[in-house]
This record gives sequence, C-alpha cells and structure tokens, in this order.
Amino acid sequence: MARPLDDAPDLSGLIELSRVEHLDLKPVILRVQTDLFLSASVRDRAGVQAFEALAGGLIPIVDEDTAETVARKLAPHPETPQSVLVQLASRGGRARDVVLAQAPVLDAPVIAAALADGSDIGPALAARAELSRAVLADLAARDDAAIDLALAANTALGLPGEIVRRLIGRARQAPDLARALLARPDLAAAELAPLFLFADAAQREAIGRAVAATAALRPCPPPPREAGAILTGFSGRGDIAGFVAALGGLLGLPKGFLAKAPDASLRYDLLTLALRAAGLEEEEAVYVFLTLNETVARSVDRVFDLVRLFRITPRPAARDLISSILDVTLQERSGSPEAHQAYQAPDAARPRSGSAIERAPARPALPTRLRRTS
Repeated sequence: MARPLDDAPDLSGLIELSRVEHLDLKPVILRVQTDLFLSASVRDRAGVQAFEALAGGLIPIVDEDTAETVARKLAPHPETPQSVLVQLASRGGRARDVVLAQAPVLDAPVIAAALADGSDIGPALAARAELSRAVLADLAARDDAAIDLALAANTALGLPGEIVRRLIGRARQAPDLARALLARPDLAAAELAPLFLFADAAQREAIGRAVAATAALRPCPPPPREAGAILTGFSGRGDIAGFVAALGGLLGLPKGFLAKAPDASLRYDLLTLALRAAGLEEEEAVYVFLTLNETVARSVDRVFDLVRLFRITPRPAARDLISSILDVTLQERSGSPEAHQAYQAPDAARPRSGSAIERAPARPALPTRLRRTS
C-alpha cells in the first residue's frame, strides 16, 4: 500500500555518508527520494517543500544519467513541483529534453530555464504528444532536419495534411526522414508515393497498388516511339551518359534526373520505373540490366529484383510514381509537335511516292528472358 510522504524513512544517515570522501551517494539519495515522492499517497505542503529542497540541491550536481532517469519519472507526473522541473530543464541535455517532451504543461519558467544556455529546443518540443497548430506550423516552417525527424518519429502526434506534405517533400533527399515517415501507421500508402524508393518490399507493393488504382482512372498517353530501339542501342554500346540523356529526353525529365535519388543504390530502381514508363518490353529492359552497368549485371539477385519491379508496375503507375518521386510532370508526348503531324492534314506536306520514312536503327539482338533456377 502506498504511504504518505511523511512516513518516508529517515535518510539522514545516507546524507551523512554522502559527505564521506570517495563515496558519492547523491545519485542514490535523489533516486530514492524521487521514488518515495511519487509513491506517496498523500503529499502535504511540508513534504513537497522538503522534496523541493532536497531535489533542488542534488539535481544540479548529479551525473547526466541520474538526471535523465529522474526527469523521466518526474516530468510526466502532474504533482511534480514546478521548481524541480525548472532545475531539470536548466541542466540542459537529455534531462531538459525529457521535461520539454513529457511535462503535462510547459510553464514560462520551465521554457525560460530550457532556453538559458542558448540551445535550440525545437527538436525536444517536436517530440511532445500535444502541440498547438500554431506551434506545430512554426516548427515545420523552420526547415530544420532535427525538428523534421522528431516530428516524423512522433507517432503520438497527429500531423495535419499540409505538414505531412511538407515533410514528405523534404524527405525525397533525406533518407532518415523518409524512413521515419514510412514507419508512421497513420499515413496512407498514396501519400507516401514520393518516398517509394526508400520503402521496403511490402510498402512498395502497397504504394504501387494505391498509385495504380488512381492512375487507372485517367487515360495514359502512348509510349515514346522507338524507345526500345534507341535505349537498347545506347546500352549495347555502353554509353551510359547517352542512355540517361536519351531516357530523360523521351520522358521529358530534367537533366541528371537519376541523381535526384540521394542513395546511389536506389538509382537503378528509379531507372527501372523510367524504363517501364517509356514503354519498353520486358526483354528490352532485361537487355539494359545486363549491358548498361557491369556491377548490376554480375548480381543475379539484383537483376531479378529489378525485373520483378518492372513486371509488377503497370506503365501508368510507373509514370505517376516517377512524377511523385522527382516532383515533376511527365510530358504527354515525346518529340516536337511537328513530328506527330498527320500526313493527311489539309496543310501538311505529303511525301513523294516511293520515298522512305526515316526509321530508328535496328535493335540489337536481345537475350532470352531470364528464368530463375533452383
């Protein structure tokens, strides 16, 4: 049974021992008194004042681990004296962050104590379970990596849609932030489409299904003409720069679009989506995987993973995924408008009889489809 604070055992002997040289019992005394304070069934004024005096004297001089442990016990308790919270906040470090994150109410003296050493308390505030919309908007507007990560990892805090979109936009170039957002259970798969490259296999399937369902509701423009022949030609010659430039040009992507994936290991996943969006056949995509980059070609598992991504992603979904990942709009048609002018148009120049229409170079021989062997 919990007992009143007045019934706490006499620790004067421990206090005397704490004065013995080479014997530091101050952390023990603070921890014990904290437990007694929290377990007391009745806390009268005299008992609270006694705890304030003892804790106030020990908190500034105990080690960091003890201060953090005590803070985790006292900060969320509604009857913890404000002066004790001020002492913990003024220490800085982990004890301060715990108070800022867990105290039911942050009064002005506590905030002032936390700011006393000039530290940025934004990340600690972002870890609180409750924040006003004004404070939340202010934190998100700072564009601070530590604050963004704390907000994303704070699953107890519901994030408004505008804040989610802002964080997801920044996470395109921040893998840690992306993975923290992907770990949140309250975000829909469709919202996470810009972070597709950072998702695990299960999340990719969920995101892919959500994007495909939306993409299927809109007409999909035809694929670029002769994309397969053009790209396999560059790949067969080992011309990586020409290949990337041609692929970007076919889809209307910005120059150097592959570099938008901050993790180099994920750039081939982005390239695979681009191949799918360009309308390549599976055999053509496999040919690219086997000829464009020797490192990829030597890894059977990597090639099969890329082929699987190519197979399970419908072309309309691949277009939408690329748009979300790169934050760009893919062009509806490739080439200039004149290239697609119908010869039967009234004002179109008709070709002479017997003239040959210029065609793309013939495709190189393609390998047979890969099959996984046991």
